Amino acid sequence: MNFDLSEEQKVVSGLASQVFADLSSTDRVTQVEAGDGFDSQLWRALGEAGLLSLCLPESLDGSGMGMVELALMCESQGQNVSPVPLASSVVAAMTVAEHLSDVPAARAILDDMAAGRSVLTAAITEVGVNDPLNPTVMATEVPGGIRLNGEKPAVVALPLAQMVLVPAVRDGLVLIAAVDTSSDGVCIDELSTSSHESQGHLRLDDCVVPDDLVIADPTALDRLFQRSLVAMSAVQLGVGQGAVAHAAAHVSERHQFERPLSAFQAVSQRAADGYILNEVVRSTVLNAAWQLDHQTADSLTDVLTAAYWACEGTQRVVLGAQHLHGGVGSDVSYPVHRYFLWGMQNAAILGSASAHLARLGTHLADVSSAP
Repeated sequence: MNFDLSEEQKVVSGLASQVFADLSSTDRVTQVEAGDGFDSQLWRALGEAGLLSLCLPESLDGSGMGMVELALMCESQGQNVSPVPLASSVVAAMTVAEHLSDVPAARAILDDMAAGRSVLTAAITEVGVNDPLNPTVMATEVPGGIRLNGEKPAVVALPLAQMVLVPAVRDGLVLIAAVDTSSDGVCIDELSTSSHESQGHLRLDDCVVPDDLVIADPTALDRLFQRSLVAMSAVQLGVGQGAVAHAAAHVSERHQFERPLSAFQAVSQRAADGYILNEVVRSTVLNAAWQLDHQTADSLTDVLTAAYWACEGTQRVVLGAQHLHGGVGSDVSYPVHRYFLWGMQNAAILGSASAHLARLGTHLADVSSAP
């Protein structure tokens, strides 16, 4: 399979890398982490560069690009551990653009997000077994809209968001409600995370959402779920690449017995293992993103494969990078620790590797038994 990028994709990757690298120095990221974990200046810079509107249709002043391009941006973010909710916000915006672009309130929030003035997110995690495709929030009809009741745990960037997409069930059918976070009946409990990322528990108590902000398409949640997995897997790819780059620099500069650490076979093999795992994640993520862009019949197989490797593989990579740094790796003033924290936190957001394997096995069994 050819994983070479097109000229347009190379431009996207290069521009994203430049913006993230310029505004994600170690001192700057440390300063942002001491606050609310959100770099608003970087968010605006991404908007000014046209990167936040990259995946929006041209009819909404976007570039009309897709998941491959989003994956390239998320990869650059992960390489620089840049504290902005890129994956969750852009994926949510793609869903809003597809279904609610004619609604003035939704169009306004898309315009603001594209300019780096606001944040969107999606609440797809569930309590208990965490099956995103079977929501526990209940919706009931009221005049002119629906009433929502229920909870969503650990929603990425929720305290920052002006709108959150909430999957719910009404009369046995799954829908997605675009909820204004300032609405009555919305309660947000902010969380502290190991990566300093902004998260929050969402509680909905008789929250009313108007009909024009309800997505009734039964396939919308599946697309939102798959896109979210691929985007976060791409962030993990970048995190693994950044961790290996730091480890390679460290073992090349650090000497023992008058030789660089990289000259020792065990050290070079551990670094090589990290590089190979990153290539596995890269190939599976780009393949899954391509499948989603081309709307192939069985994209879920590729998406779950990418999510598995992003969880399992990247956790091995960041752990190996920590080990190669020795005691320096545990020093929170040294940048490599941040890749370890991001790798573990992102794996928790993605869901466990075993859960993805179980879902993949069930899906393959269903496909093979289909007539």
